[in-house]
Amino acid sequence: MATPEVAADPDQLRKLGKERAAIEDVVARYRQYKATEKTLEETKAMLQENSDEEMKALVKQEIAQLESELERRRDELRLALLPRDPNDEKHVIVEIRAGTGGDEAGLFAADLFRMYQRYAQTRGWDSEVMSTSESGLGGFKEIVFDVKGKGAFSRFKYERGVHRVQRIPLTEAMGRIHTSTATVAVLPEADEVEVDINPNDLRIDIYHSGGAGGQNVNKVATAVRITHLPTGIVVTCQDERSQLKNKNKAMAVLRARLLEAERVKRDSEEVEARRSQVGSGERAEKIRTYNFPQDRLTDHRIGRTWHNLPKILAGDLDDIIDALATEDQARQLAEQVA
Repeated sequence: MATPEVAADPDQLRKLGKERAAIEDVVARYRQYKATEKTLEETKAMLQENSDEEMKALVKQEIAQLESELERRRDELRLALLPRDPNDEKHVIVEIRAGTGGDEAGLFAADLFRMYQRYAQTRGWDSEVMSTSESGLGGFKEIVFDVKGKGAFSRFKYERGVHRVQRIPLTEAMGRIHTSTATVAVLPEADEVEVDINPNDLRIDIYHSGGAGGQNVNKVATAVRITHLPTGIVVTCQDERSQLKNKNKAMAVLRARLLEAERVKRDSEEVEARRSQVGSGERAEKIRTYNFPQDRLTDHRIGRTWHNLPKILAGDLDDIIDALATEDQARQLAEQVA
């Protein structure tokens, strides 16, 4: 990076800077491991050189501590050497859709949106709604929003799938427990350079927004619908009062969906991968259950349960996501050993 030819080339400098940042943690952990290993060897040599029994006892105690530290550093290094998801550091676009359960599913979708919005706030990340389709009682048929923050994808990616809720709806006069679902898709935000979109492949429709918005809704056509003709992907944005802002948001969502489709295509599992992330929204397909009568959340992928749903829905997700990340790392380590 310090060579004149690289310093004069911003693109090359940026590329090498990213590469250096990617390996910096691994190199630091490796150096710590080697330093601990050297200290252990030197301490073991001291044991041979000392004849004083009291000193030997102290040296043996230090050796035991160093061996434990060396094992810990070895484990940390193994984890650091696991292949990284290239999208982990990216911002994300999250799509939440009501599944089975009518109005209650829409209300649950709204609960999930607020949970993720508050979680983003606790991490110091910014979030912005990109598109909404409201249902009855203040719920959402669909809501799309972005979260901008370094490492957002590395956390949110564990949320994709079907979420199931069991509770007594406000509309249930008999007090019966109702089961409904919402689906969550998490897409890494794509830069323009990552996805090449031919303008001739787009059909852009401009129309009047629906819902609240005052006189602007009736007088000015600001809603934007973009159809990507080769794939049939349709993105609609109407929440902003500016046509340009709606178009920019719609294009961001389209790029993310096209990037995800390309990733799936590379894996030759387009239909299976999309279904594994979102599913059909049926009650039987679930990654997680929120049981209100018993005040518990169960993640079915790792078979673990947490309590205090109000706290979780207020954005306290770190313990859950940490557990999922740890399980994912353990799986990768097992595959490496195998």
